[in-house]
Amino acid sequence: MSQNRVFLALVHYPIYNKNSEVIATSITNLDIHDISRCAATYDLQQYFLVHPHPAQHTLADELLQYWTRGAGARYNPDRCHALSKIRLAESLEAAEAEILKTWGGSLCRVVTDAHPHEHATSYAALRRRMAEPAAAAPQGVNYLLVFGTGYGLAKEIIDSADVILEPVTGRGAYNHLSVRSAASIILDRLLGPAWFDDGLRSGQDAFEEKRIESK
Repeated sequence: MSQNRVFLALVHYPIYNKNSEVIATSITNLDIHDISRCAATYDLQQYFLVHPHPAQHTLADELLQYWTRGAGARYNPDRCHALSKIRLAESLEAAEAEILKTWGGSLCRVVTDAHPHEHATSYAALRRRMAEPAAAAPQGVNYLLVFGTGYGLAKEIIDSADVILEPVTGRGAYNHLSVRSAASIILDRLLGPAWFDDGLRSGQDAFEEKRIESK
């Protein structure tokens, strides 16, 4: 994917609850493990857990220590590789500052939301944009995909986005995917093999070629 880089941030504050009140949600074990495996599968640079409370950082760091430097790393090296993608940040701004300090280039904040927005960007359009080098950013563009927990990201984060993605919709009216499921779908739409394009190889062909090369 040219010289651009892709990151993911899972935001736990500011988040809405079911009464549209701004709250902080807890970091969960499932989100740590499952989304890190997605981040590794789609070759993201880093996966940020965004939470302002030090106690939540301590809890997450203990788990990460076990799987990346403790007995878990020896027991399951694949899980160690996935979890090594994770970074802890006290805010979305802190995550973005770390990205720019480490990688240089420019930054594009891409926000996901389960609700439709008038000027939302399609997956196809963003996929094309991410694959093209940016003339104005010789060091590349850092695309930060922002996901919310609870009942969704606060309006201030939605309003600050450079890009708002279309919501993930299915065949039915039900619209309550877990953030882990939504992240998997969105990463595949943006970064997976373009199986939907008849002019390109099938996803299975691309997978087999990659498997052969890795031997």
